[in-house]
Amino acid sequence: MKRILLILTGGTIASVETEQGLRPGISEEELRESLSGITDFCQVEILSLLNVDSTNIQPEHWQMIVQAIEKRFDCYDGFVITHGTDTMAYTAAALSYMIQNPHKPVVITGAQKPLVKTVTDARKNLRDSFRFACEENVNGVFLIFNGEVILGTRARKVRSKSFNAFDSINYPIVAFIDNDRVIRYVDISGDSGPTSFYSHLVPKVFLLKLVPGITPDILDYISDHYEAVVIESYGVGGIPFADERNFLEKLECLNRKKCIVVIATQVMLEGSDVELYEVGFRAMSRYHLLQAYDMTTEAIVAKLMWLLGKCNDFESFQKEFYTPVSCDLLRCE
Repeated sequence: MKRILLILTGGTIASVETEQGLRPGISEEELRESLSGITDFCQVEILSLLNVDSTNIQPEHWQMIVQAIEKRFDCYDGFVITHGTDTMAYTAAALSYMIQNPHKPVVITGAQKPLVKTVTDARKNLRDSFRFACEENVNGVFLIFNGEVILGTRARKVRSKSFNAFDSINYPIVAFIDNDRVIRYVDISGDSGPTSFYSHLVPKVFLLKLVPGITPDILDYISDHYEAVVIESYGVGGIPFADERNFLEKLECLNRKKCIVVIATQVMLEGSDVELYEVGFRAMSRYHLLQAYDMTTEAIVAKLMWLLGKCNDFESFQKEFYTPVSCDLLRCE
């Protein structure tokens, strides 16, 4: 019987009703009752690490989770982390960079309805997560929700209330869980290389979403306070250069200040192709910029925080950014 560590961080799954709305606060006794069927097929131990709404999750909490797993890594066959849904995709992406090639499953799950509710998705998501964590030849960080197993670098929350809250973006789901049957679609056995843990992050990453009317002066503030900026542009990606809202001059300033710039798209599916139009070609041909291609925003942000702690110059940063980690990037030209 496999030994799985359940790491609690709070979130809706652990919430109870209060006068000020739902708040994490489930008792350990109530949680253990929900594991009664799960303990029939695996041994479960519990670590209460955090008890927060995932809106309050920060990079420092990712470091706590990774350190907790690294410390206990050799003692368990897999790990299940309960987490709030609002920032779960960011956490899944971050853990994918901070725990590479783990040779065992690291599963993140949660719920849209609290575990203490009569009608809830929490019990299914928990059971599915433990079932998958007990699978053989599973290597990596995964998000499991509504029966779908999603790579940590490809998950995004796409519905705010429904049970099918997450999708796999620009990549197939890894597996589907039907009761106790796991149907795999993607090879997740990994390679024979060693497991690598990373704890150093630099969270000075800004996400800027372009809207008509935005002025380029915003980049002055960003470059003074952040070390990297992700510009979510329109369509396949482009940078406005017309009239008084010309962003190109500001890109030159960002380069001088050695602020890393990634051009991404606001469109959820199919990714960027920045040089297709003049509005993108001008920027890419003149300045040191990166583009996101088919990466999710969550993965871009997490990867930048990880790389800012590793790379000292644009050339090495560019090489590392375009090096796929856990299938985070498939299209790179």
